[in-house]
Amino acid sequence: MADFSIAAMPAVRPQNPNFSSGPCAKRPGFTLAALAGAPLGRSHRAKGPKAKLAEVITLSKQILGMPEGWRLGIVPASDTGAVEMALWSMLGARPVDVLAHESFSEAWATDVVKQLKLADARVIQADYGELPDVAAIDFSHDVVLAWNGTTSGVRFPNGDFIPDDREGLVIADSTSAAFAMDLPWAKLDVVTWSWQKVLGGEGGHGMLALSPRAVERLLTYKPAWPLPKIFRLTSGGKLSEGIFVGETINTPSMLCVEDALDGLRWAQGVGGLKGLIARSESNLAAIAAWVEGNERVRFLAQRPETRSCTSICLVIAAPWFEKLDAEGQAKAAKAVAALLEKEKVALDAGAYRDAPPGLRIWGGATVETSDIAALLPWIDYAIDAVSIEF
Repeated sequence: MADFSIAAMPAVRPQNPNFSSGPCAKRPGFTLAALAGAPLGRSHRAKGPKAKLAEVITLSKQILGMPEGWRLGIVPASDTGAVEMALWSMLGARPVDVLAHESFSEAWATDVVKQLKLADARVIQADYGELPDVAAIDFSHDVVLAWNGTTSGVRFPNGDFIPDDREGLVIADSTSAAFAMDLPWAKLDVVTWSWQKVLGGEGGHGMLALSPRAVERLLTYKPAWPLPKIFRLTSGGKLSEGIFVGETINTPSMLCVEDALDGLRWAQGVGGLKGLIARSESNLAAIAAWVEGNERVRFLAQRPETRSCTSICLVIAAPWFEKLDAEGQAKAAKAVAALLEKEKVALDAGAYRDAPPGLRIWGGATVETSDIAALLPWIDYAIDAVSIEF
């Protein structure tokens, strides 16, 4: 028996059970009719398709409030491609501090230490649920970090720890932060994201934003290693300006471009960045109110100010669960996620494979708070139901 009464099966189900952290839920009201204007079968170099690519860049800059002088380009291979393009093109000029506190930031540490093999690299680590010690950062170094840990549900609450007079560049993987959090542009030099997160776009395309300081690095520093074509941002000692006006390095999907434009136009319609942030924060607030006093769950993020409003990670804290060994906890958490999926109330809601056992509920702007509210009693029910097996 569980250590508390078994919750009854809820009567209300979410209208949209898609709570995946990527690809994420499409915007409310989306249908395939929204893609009818896609110039399929056309060259992306042609005038019309190129104009659509340029519009993605322009609308993204406008909605995000990107400062004058920044460049924004569409690049291959989603956020991973954008981050690795920056790492391979810019690192090596200075020592590097990599902040690693979840799976993807740990991957960037692996790139820096084991692939680029930079001898003067430091990895500043933290456990899941915590942020690295920012006091340990040397800002005469380049700094690589994930602004929001997609697999840990932990975000930087602000950029106050980054000095204005820093000597190195700050490279911020912001894939689950862009369009849901107020990024401190003056504190950052490279910002990356992908279409399939907060605006619910399709995968495969990355966005790379460069400050004037980052552009200067590209123009004054040449890495010691060869760069494949899809990583090259300069040619003949000059910046490849075409990348930042819609002339992509490789062939993009114009169907995905049309979808990205649909998401950006929807974002404008809900109040731009301010409206998007409000929608995401509302989702976090609904979950926080439910977690308060709930003996079944707690946030993976240890401090309230660091809790993500997009990749909301929960740990099962019921007494019966905490008595299990590591293998038992992993099996029980998977069983909870499987029951939610079986009932079609939350699809793809299990914790990331490298994270502590639990649940990960996407709360980005395309998710309705009413669906979050409908889901929460189902989590209570699923945890109680699984407790009987364990």
